[in-house]
Amino acid sequence: MSEQTARRGGAVWALVITSVAGFMAALDNLVVTTALPSIREDLGGALDDLEWTVSAYTLTFAVLLMFGAALGDRFGRRRLFIAGLAVFTAASAAAAMAPGIGSLIAARGLQGVGAAVMMPLTLTLLTAAVPAARRGTAYGIWGAVNGLAVASGPLIGGSLTEHISWHWIFWLNVPLGVALLPLARLRLAESRGTGARLDLPGTLLASGGLFGIVYGLVRGPADGWTDSLVLTALFAGGALLAGFVLYSTRAQNPMLPMRLFRSRAFSGINAASLLMFVGMFGSIFLLSQYMQGVLGYSPTEAGLRMLPWTGMPMLVAPVAGILSDRVGGRPVVATGLFLQAVGLGYLAWVVSADVSYTAQLPGLIVSGIGMALYFAPAANLVMSSVRPQEQGIASGANNALREVGGALGIAVMASIFSAQGGYESAQSFVDGLRPALVTGSGVVALAAVAALLIPARGRGQESAPAADHTPAPAAEALSH
Repeated sequence: MSEQTARRGGAVWALVITSVAGFMAALDNLVVTTALPSIREDLGGALDDLEWTVSAYTLTFAVLLMFGAALGDRFGRRRLFIAGLAVFTAASAAAAMAPGIGSLIAARGLQGVGAAVMMPLTLTLLTAAVPAARRGTAYGIWGAVNGLAVASGPLIGGSLTEHISWHWIFWLNVPLGVALLPLARLRLAESRGTGARLDLPGTLLASGGLFGIVYGLVRGPADGWTDSLVLTALFAGGALLAGFVLYSTRAQNPMLPMRLFRSRAFSGINAASLLMFVGMFGSIFLLSQYMQGVLGYSPTEAGLRMLPWTGMPMLVAPVAGILSDRVGGRPVVATGLFLQAVGLGYLAWVVSADVSYTAQLPGLIVSGIGMALYFAPAANLVMSSVRPQEQGIASGANNALREVGGALGIAVMASIFSAQGGYESAQSFVDGLRPALVTGSGVVALAAVAALLIPARGRGQESAPAADHTPAPAAEALSH
């Protein structure tokens, strides 16, 4: 009885700590967007400066995710999780107190560094603390809380900015971080990966390659795709990533072993994740502007009306986690992605300059259910597709691909929007929005096809590899 109680207590604390930390990191992807006009009014700065208050976080988050996971595997996942959380919390306070736009951008970049170390280790620490048979349910709750961050980002940012001050979108992280730091130290068990030396050449190649590609994608719509700096960043980033792949196939202890991609499960879920975020983030980016610029809603009103889509993970993701425990993650993920593709296609069909909210609602709900069915089983599939000592690297790689997918989605959808329409009038906006949503629907449908390439597993088998090869630190954590 005491052993079961200890296991349950350790698992519950791990779930609470990792879910709240994941919420903080995911929230800061979108929370700033609705506050940009107020930030510009207070701190000044050109349009490019305002874009960098968003991009500085996205860039550092994306390019350092795998390095953060590697640091945790080498020096201790709990230790590096605490360090990343401390950096993120301190940077949030610095952003709240920023006296100028330059210092705000620097603080946002530092936030991204902390999040890149903290975020991939949340799933690794959670996996170590939760018994294999319950991991799908735990991932479901973790996914629901992260989904809440996606849902509430624009709403929280708009509400705080509208009713208090934009500074509070950053102050919000500080008490959460301060509360989590001692809890993480006392309630999380330490674990490590293979113990291999850090792969510095691989880290530089991967980080440089991701930086070049994400930088080019972020700057492309603003500076033009033929801009010399944009083209240089994209080509150099691609070349560095190609070098990373070639190097990793030959290195003795690479940061991301290329042999992992020989697994259909690992390759399939990562391809699905990349494509899912391309379609989802690009669509949310344009639809939130459509609700404000065309339909005339305030930031708070637009955030509330997006909740049937972005808030659905809070309701459905825990159920999706339970389903993945029972029937396997593959059918749940594929079903969710197909539903999201249908929802986006429906929205592309109904959008107009004066469409009612009631007409949009079915598409928002279907898309929300689809997104919720994806999140929790996808986490389970990622973590079960590799050996336990490689789960930190797998989590970091998957998160990096998601972030790159989000940046790619915004860039591609914005380019399609600009080519077919614009901001000149409500009808012009709709003319650009409709083909962009059709593209998003098609990309998410491709993600569903990629998910179907994952090998089918029987009941509960997603957790089997981790259960059969539990590393010593995790086993020790479950026995106390």
